[in-house]
Amino acid sequence: MLDLNFVRENLETVRKALENRNFPTGLLNKFAELDTERRRIIGEADKINQLRNSSSKEIGALMQSGKRAEAEAKKAEVAGLKDNQTELETKRDEAENAMRELLSQLPNIPAEGVPIGADEAANVEVRRWSEPKEFDFEPKDHVDLGETLGILDLERATKIAGSRFAILNGAGARLSRALVNFMLDVHTSEHGYTETLPPFMVNRKALFGTNQLPKFEEDLFHIKDTDYALIPTAEVPVTNYHSEEILEAKDLPKYFTAYTPCFRSEAGSYGRDTRGLIRQHQFEKVELVKLAMPETSDAEHEKLTANAERILQLLGLPYRTVVLSTGDMGFGARKTYDIEVWLPSQKTYREISSCSNCGDFQARRMNLRFRRAGGGKPEFVHTLNGSGLAVGRTWIAILENYQQADGSILIPEILQRYMNGLEKIEAP
Repeated sequence: MLDLNFVRENLETVRKALENRNFPTGLLNKFAELDTERRRIIGEADKINQLRNSSSKEIGALMQSGKRAEAEAKKAEVAGLKDNQTELETKRDEAENAMRELLSQLPNIPAEGVPIGADEAANVEVRRWSEPKEFDFEPKDHVDLGETLGILDLERATKIAGSRFAILNGAGARLSRALVNFMLDVHTSEHGYTETLPPFMVNRKALFGTNQLPKFEEDLFHIKDTDYALIPTAEVPVTNYHSEEILEAKDLPKYFTAYTPCFRSEAGSYGRDTRGLIRQHQFEKVELVKLAMPETSDAEHEKLTANAERILQLLGLPYRTVVLSTGDMGFGARKTYDIEVWLPSQKTYREISSCSNCGDFQARRMNLRFRRAGGGKPEFVHTLNGSGLAVGRTWIAILENYQQADGSILIPEILQRYMNGLEKIEAP
């Protein structure tokens, strides 16, 4: 959430930022109206307070001079002023609460240097790693490969749960588990993250903290008649781990990694990526979360992105990294890198990780702060997150990039020890 005082004092700067993000500015107009009303109320309350103070002195003088009747009349008048002041304070609180409610609906302000543009067409590629393999046959997509090998069953998943679900079998299920273990091992042993296994359902307060609420209410799978929803990403429980706490500066940065299933209704994505595992209601990720000092968060963002890229490098999967434009960034991000892996069947790069620096946007919502050495007023930490990686999409990329002419799949060498030495997935 944006700082109320910052928005009040930099209204036009915020307005321009919202325009760059293709976000309606009507809420900001309402915020300005409420702020004007709040200032008017405070002015009236200050005048009444001054009048009460002067009247109290006058009452004291009347009592000392023996003018008791006049003093009592003045007391009655002051009591009326107190009632008026209480009423104004209530109106002021209502205005401030309404302003904060509006702030909860405004996205983060993009960082300097983020490309300005309406959508993904304005994203800027910053680097590529490895060149896509040239096949001497027409490469198949992961659905045809998986079903032929007997490791992917979409038909029975639909029978059990409906569309946008999948069942992995045999070596396919083992490959998914291998990827999870491999990713966690790399992030904990090479990159210094602490592994955590959080709850797979969270309350509304946690969802507000990581800005899923109120904007993305429809994307959630809610638990009926409860305050809970299934997590859309491990970012929610892991980033909220220290909510409402004041950390010590010496303990920052903090690095967390977590494997979880993720659940999304995919509201608004009708007709997109309906074939296979690209866009599912239930999928798995290994998530990376950082809590950092404001002055180091940009550097930590670069390192987090490199940590996610390292997984693709070790797997030998070609990818590119792009910085998202203002119109394509997520609601809570101030800057985002998307890592896109090459899919031969589509002859294009597809997102496999989104790595974001949210600044103090989320920390302000969850009241997560730190105190510098020597004391002083607590400050909000900066929160960062990214997929390290999306397991299902990595599974897809391995099938498609390591497919052979006979339909078999070579297992990347680094994964073979996680697969009990299996070097190739072949049809039964």
